[in-house]
Amino acid sequence: MKNFTAEQLNTLSKEELIEEILKQQTEYNALLERLTAFNANTFGRKSEKMEYEDQISIFNEVEATCEESVDEPEIEEITYKRKKQSGKREQDLSGFPTKVVNHELTEEELTELFGVNGWKRLPDQVYKKLEMHPAQYEVFEHHIAVYASKSEDRIVRAPHPAELLDNSVATPSLVAAVMNAKYTNAMPLYRIEQEFERSDVSISRQVMANWVNRCSERYLSLLYDRMHQELLKEPVIQADETSVKVSKDGRPAGSESRMWVYRSGEYNIDTPVILYDYQKTRSGDHPIQFLKGFSGFLECDGFSGYRKMDRIVEEVSVACCWAHARRDFADAVKAYGEKKAGVQDTLAYRALEKISRIYLLDEKFKKLPPEERKKRRQTTVKPRVDAFFAWVKEHRNDVPPKGKTGEGFTYCLNAEKYLRLFLDDGLIPIDNSASERAIRPFTVGRKNWQLIDTINGAKASAIIYSIVETAKANNLKPYEYLRHLLTELPQRLDQKNSDLNLDDLLPWSSELPDVCRKKSK
Repeated sequence: MKNFTAEQLNTLSKEELIEEILKQQTEYNALLERLTAFNANTFGRKSEKMEYEDQISIFNEVEATCEESVDEPEIEEITYKRKKQSGKREQDLSGFPTKVVNHELTEEELTELFGVNGWKRLPDQVYKKLEMHPAQYEVFEHHIAVYASKSEDRIVRAPHPAELLDNSVATPSLVAAVMNAKYTNAMPLYRIEQEFERSDVSISRQVMANWVNRCSERYLSLLYDRMHQELLKEPVIQADETSVKVSKDGRPAGSESRMWVYRSGEYNIDTPVILYDYQKTRSGDHPIQFLKGFSGFLECDGFSGYRKMDRIVEEVSVACCWAHARRDFADAVKAYGEKKAGVQDTLAYRALEKISRIYLLDEKFKKLPPEERKKRRQTTVKPRVDAFFAWVKEHRNDVPPKGKTGEGFTYCLNAEKYLRLFLDDGLIPIDNSASERAIRPFTVGRKNWQLIDTINGAKASAIIYSIVETAKANNLKPYEYLRHLLTELPQRLDQKNSDLNLDDLLPWSSELPDVCRKKSK
């Protein structure tokens, strides 16, 4: 804002004074909008879900959907009370070991009640209860028979399984439990240590950290590299990254590193892959290096490091995320007040409304094959996208560039080429929400443990998070899958086979034991 002295104000004409007041009021409103948005992001709700049933307070849902015709349901299809699903309890309890507990009367009791031979037995009344047994620990003391030849200097030991870690009490089930607690349930090691102590088991967090680092480097990294190969074959990869602090990485205390996440496109539901990659910086060279050999579409936010790949790597095209395109507008509406009178007349609100209509249309095509989805997008979604960008260009100069609304306009115009790309291929999702969901477990865990101690620990975390999140995406039980991997991989490495085939251990392999799989819902 320009500062005026009293003398300068006296020299201004009435028209100049009004123009200057309006100009400064606009700049003041932009600063207020940014300040309010900052406070809302810092202290308010963080959710930015595009679930349209929750958007009534922001979007005019009737207006947004009235142009789309739908068949009305038959009266019989309309229910006002949810019916109880028959057989759900049996389905939920199926697959668990079942112990039959009989409750019977003795011969004497029956005779007293009915007289001699005065009764007959009807079908039992049967009900089921689910028992839980807290963690139980059992020591396996291995005795390996040793044989010596009487005629020559030769000793033979009986065959026995390869050890997970030499000179350690660690077993696949124990290490898998530690990994599952930390990387699936976001428990820091000191809490896991306390939980062990409550069961009279003495395992320090330092020992657990050693197990995690050594097992991830020696065994799980092999599967990580194999999944990396599969990821690079995907036609669409979605990427995101977040900050993490590593206390001993050779830099001053408080320096931020980055945890990157790369996942197969959201529409790949058969063999989804989610991989984390730890790096010390946010340089755009990291995705270029990690995705070396990849040819296809990279969907991401507007970070310039990703666009570097679009410029340098001819085989890769970058698609930008529409959820990020709406973010500044959403911040502006929250800053103004979603329920405040006049909010519907703001450009930010109208921008959100137009983006919502694009989402509502694209949502209808999610379950279609890629080619059909592309065709529908070209005929119905593209006109809405064209209209949106024409409207943004028309009103770009109506708001100050430093306000949230102005920043939203700038983002959309700078990323227009990348935001339009989803219209040209049915495999590209409209936004990058899938990768943001993939990195959320890491950010949740980060709140509990705050920082990672060493670079090796950060790399181990990246590997194990990758295994766990890919397992979850493939409908596996993380603990059972980790235990299976930590049981199988040491045996295969012990065979000293240079051609190590891990395909049967991949999360989507049909050869995985049933105990690793969740029941289909």
